[in-house]
Amino acid sequence: MNLICGEYSLIFREGGIEVLKNNRLLYFNKRPMFVTVKTAFAVNEFYDDAYSETAASGNKIIAKGALTVPSGSVFFFSDEYEAAGNGFRIIRNVKVLKAGDDLGFSTKISFIMTESDDTHEYNCFAPGVWYRQNEFAPDYAFGKDLDCEYFWCRETCYALPLFAMQNIKSGETAALSRWGADVTMRSLDLVQSENNTDPRYTIGSIGMSRPESKTVNYMYYGFEIRKEISTKCDGLSIDYVYPGCDGQMPGRNNFGGLDYKNRIKTFQRINHPVEAGFEQNYSVAVNFAQYGSFQSMMRNVWRVTYDRLRDKLFEVDNEIHFHNCMKILDKYTRQYGDSYGLPFACQLPDMDISCISFQFGFVGQQPGIGYQLLRFGHKEDLPEAFEKGVNIIDFWVRTAMTDSGLPQMCYNPNIKGFEPYPHYIRMLADGIEAILDSYLYMRRNGDERPDWREFCRKTADWLLSIQNEDGSFYRSYNTDNSVRMYSKSNTPSVIRFLVQFYLVSGEEKYKTAAIKAGEWSFDNAYLNLEYRGGTCDNTDIQDKEAGIYALFGFLALYDLTGDDRWLEGAVGAADYTETWTYAWKFPVCAPWPKHPFNKYSISGQSIITIGGGADVYMAACAYTYYRLYLITSDEHYLNFAEFIHKNTRQSSDTDGSIGYIMPGLGHESGNFTGQILQSHYHWLPWCTFVEADPLSRLYDTFGGYEISDAQMLSLEELKKRNRIYDNFV
Repeated sequence: MNLICGEYSLIFREGGIEVLKNNRLLYFNKRPMFVTVKTAFAVNEFYDDAYSETAASGNKIIAKGALTVPSGSVFFFSDEYEAAGNGFRIIRNVKVLKAGDDLGFSTKISFIMTESDDTHEYNCFAPGVWYRQNEFAPDYAFGKDLDCEYFWCRETCYALPLFAMQNIKSGETAALSRWGADVTMRSLDLVQSENNTDPRYTIGSIGMSRPESKTVNYMYYGFEIRKEISTKCDGLSIDYVYPGCDGQMPGRNNFGGLDYKNRIKTFQRINHPVEAGFEQNYSVAVNFAQYGSFQSMMRNVWRVTYDRLRDKLFEVDNEIHFHNCMKILDKYTRQYGDSYGLPFACQLPDMDISCISFQFGFVGQQPGIGYQLLRFGHKEDLPEAFEKGVNIIDFWVRTAMTDSGLPQMCYNPNIKGFEPYPHYIRMLADGIEAILDSYLYMRRNGDERPDWREFCRKTADWLLSIQNEDGSFYRSYNTDNSVRMYSKSNTPSVIRFLVQFYLVSGEEKYKTAAIKAGEWSFDNAYLNLEYRGGTCDNTDIQDKEAGIYALFGFLALYDLTGDDRWLEGAVGAADYTETWTYAWKFPVCAPWPKHPFNKYSISGQSIITIGGGADVYMAACAYTYYRLYLITSDEHYLNFAEFIHKNTRQSSDTDGSIGYIMPGLGHESGNFTGQILQSHYHWLPWCTFVEADPLSRLYDTFGGYEISDAQMLSLEELKKRNRIYDNFV
């Protein structure tokens, strides 16, 4: 018996399964019934067996069998296989027929690799968690140590519940993903421990494993408990484990009083109860294909899963939301002595001000907010908002410039001076672009501000003076112009400013510098997937915002030159960056009664860095993905642009019903992978800025606050308006 999907055949033979392509065996599982039991000793032993019967039923194949473990527990498996779309679907039911002396259990669907059992010969993809061999991940990250036996991670940690393995030599790829976004809420009265049992837990884990025939458990301080078992393993496999677990994770020894010095790991397991009559029901998709590159695999596997699992669009009126955002920025901008700005952080729900400090970009976005306020005040005839915006820009232009041309980055009005914050190239880009935008806006309306332009020129000249021969810039500098962090990964972030200052000045040297930076970024950020260090409060690790700024930079070069090389880079950065966005949903509760996640879903939030929490920063990209759609005619970018244009709002009190002091407010970030939100529960200025800024640009370019409004224009008109540099100056 067999099922066929494209070039791949799923064959049932002797109680096992095989996957063939052109009569070549690529994947198999001789004993598909697999169970791990938490024994009376609270260690985890695993057992497997072949199906005892298989039968065709219409276009499905149903495989069944009972698996008995040494304790006497009996588990009955009933698995349905069918060809579905461009892959296969497996629907599994496991029923506990008899309970022996066991405390819990989990089961696994897996396929064993025939091409190699060496983890180093595979590139892996788990959205927002694992890219290639996680070479740019921190040392404590999942997948960083490829010499482990188990690489399992809860699917709620993934932007989509998806894990793919690509053989580096052949390009052959196997991908497993949860079939539906049907996770339910776990037991909130139970604490998730290192090895607990929860009958209501419906989250799985997806990853790979190459286990020895031994148990593996870790004591709380890292000591490894292992003993031989009879089950033999056939090699490296891609796995879906249910219920989920996290293992083996590199551990951090926080028990300073112990002299245990070994390299520690953790393995946190969740089990279902071994109770007669208890049932598991879950379903996965498995896709097989061959790709010529990691990027093409990542793009295709993501899109296939996205199309199946993407959450519905959130209902929000973006015109009202924009005006609410601007009211927030207006209200909380004020004069502090000789300076103007917004608080660094305010606690929700009532905006209790935590501290006052102004950042040039990144989480502070002070000049960016200044630009938005002066624009908003002018267009809406609100003189006070306009003056606040002008005063913010004036403050930075008057105060921040140094003799070298490198602006100061972090002002504290309490000390009437600047804090010793690193001069991040990424933070510089945020602020200097906004000052240039402000200069151009005022000039278009008859108010020339030569000091604003000169500030931008000095910064542009400084960038040219420190640009490396290969076109790169270092990640951060000291006030005295010396290098503070030697990584070059922030290079893409200043490309757009250099392009736009070239348009303002007409001087070729800025265009030349932008193209040189683009060449480095193409070879490293794009081709080498070196998107890292984009967040200024994290180490130089793989993240989302480095991808965002590469997208901005490549698209600016394409807008300027029309060279398809830059469009290729922009598409590559866009494909990478969107994979950090939670496109699916699962229930999450917040520990505070006034929080949007108690009412709305988490879809639209996006993972910040590998191993980090999630935030609303993808809101900054809706306008850019829509523009990319108009350039490429790729309908997926339209779909994704609409998704992040709507669903990112779900972390905000969009209509006042949540109970925040002002509608439009939202939290900075949090971690919700365990279904209980962990967050500082505070607002930072960037949270509102990244929602307001692309809305203003969408309006200025296409005449509306909704992408659906823009879509009502003719294609000819859309393409004309999308040439944003035609009338930039």
